[in-house]
Amino acid sequence: MRWLRHPQSRWVRLPAGMVLIVGGVFSILPFLGLWMLPLGLMLIAADVPMLRRPMARLIMWAADHLDRYRMRRSKR
Repeated sequence: MRWLRHPQSRWVRLPAGMVLIVGGVFSILPFLGLWMLPLGLMLIAADVPMLRRPMARLIMWAADHLDRYRMRRSKR
Protein backbone atom coordinates (compact mmCIF):
# COMPACT_ATOMS: atom_id res chain seq x y z
CA MET A 1 0.00 0.00 0.00
CA ARG A 2 2.93 2.33 0.59
CA TRP A 3 3.76 2.46 -3.12
CA LEU A 4 0.33 4.01 -3.83
CA ARG A 5 1.41 7.17 -2.02
CA HIS A 6 4.39 7.82 -4.25
CA PRO A 7 3.95 10.50 -6.95
CA GLN A 8 4.85 8.08 -9.76
CA SER A 9 1.85 5.91 -8.78
CA ARG A 10 -0.54 8.57 -10.03
CA TRP A 11 -1.27 6.59 -13.18
CA VAL A 12 -2.42 3.68 -11.03
CA ARG A 13 -4.45 5.73 -8.54
CA LEU A 14 -6.55 7.62 -11.10
CA PRO A 15 -7.85 4.61 -13.07
CA ALA A 16 -8.34 2.60 -9.88
CA GLY A 17 -10.30 5.48 -8.37
CA MET A 18 -12.49 5.77 -11.45
CA VAL A 19 -13.19 2.02 -11.45
CA LEU A 20 -14.14 2.16 -7.77
CA ILE A 21 -16.46 5.13 -8.34
CA VAL A 22 -18.20 3.39 -11.24
CA GLY A 23 -18.50 0.25 -9.11
CA GLY A 24 -20.06 2.31 -6.33
CA VAL A 25 -22.64 3.69 -8.73
CA PHE A 26 -23.67 0.12 -9.61
CA SER A 27 -23.96 -0.89 -5.96
CA ILE A 28 -27.17 -2.81 -6.59
CA LEU A 29 -25.10 -5.70 -7.91
CA PRO A 30 -24.09 -8.27 -5.27
CA PHE A 31 -20.31 -7.93 -5.51
CA LEU A 32 -20.28 -4.14 -5.70
CA GLY A 33 -21.20 -1.79 -2.91
CA LEU A 34 -21.41 1.78 -1.74
CA TRP A 35 -18.08 1.31 0.06
CA MET A 36 -16.41 1.65 -3.34
CA LEU A 37 -17.57 5.24 -3.89
CA PRO A 38 -15.74 6.96 -0.99
CA LEU A 39 -12.67 4.79 -1.52
CA GLY A 40 -12.51 5.82 -5.18
CA LEU A 41 -12.96 9.48 -4.24
CA MET A 42 -10.13 9.23 -1.72
CA LEU A 43 -7.81 7.75 -4.32
CA ILE A 44 -8.63 10.49 -6.81
CA ALA A 45 -8.40 13.21 -4.13
CA ALA A 46 -4.71 12.38 -3.72
CA ASP A 47 -4.13 13.79 -7.21
CA VAL A 48 -6.91 16.37 -7.63
CA PRO A 49 -6.33 19.38 -5.35
CA MET A 50 -9.97 20.48 -5.60
CA LEU A 51 -11.11 17.25 -3.87
CA ARG A 52 -8.56 17.19 -1.05
CA ARG A 53 -10.33 19.52 1.38
CA PRO A 54 -13.84 18.03 0.95
CA MET A 55 -12.50 14.49 1.36
CA ALA A 56 -10.53 15.50 4.47
CA ARG A 57 -13.71 17.01 5.94
CA LEU A 58 -15.68 13.87 5.10
CA ILE A 59 -13.09 11.65 6.77
CA MET A 60 -13.07 13.82 9.91
CA TRP A 61 -16.88 13.85 10.00
CA ALA A 62 -17.03 10.06 9.68
CA ALA A 63 -14.38 9.58 12.36
CA ASP A 64 -16.30 11.85 14.77
CA HIS A 65 -19.56 10.01 14.18
CA LEU A 66 -17.87 6.64 14.56
CA ASP A 67 -16.42 7.74 17.91
CA ARG A 68 -19.83 8.94 19.10
CA TYR A 69 -21.42 5.67 18.00
CA ARG A 70 -18.81 3.63 19.84
CA MET A 71 -19.26 5.68 23.00
CA ARG A 72 -23.04 5.18 22.92
CA ARG A 73 -22.63 1.45 22.35
CA SER A 74 -20.17 1.10 25.23
CA LYS A 75 -22.56 2.83 27.69
CA ARG A 76 -25.24 0.16 27.15
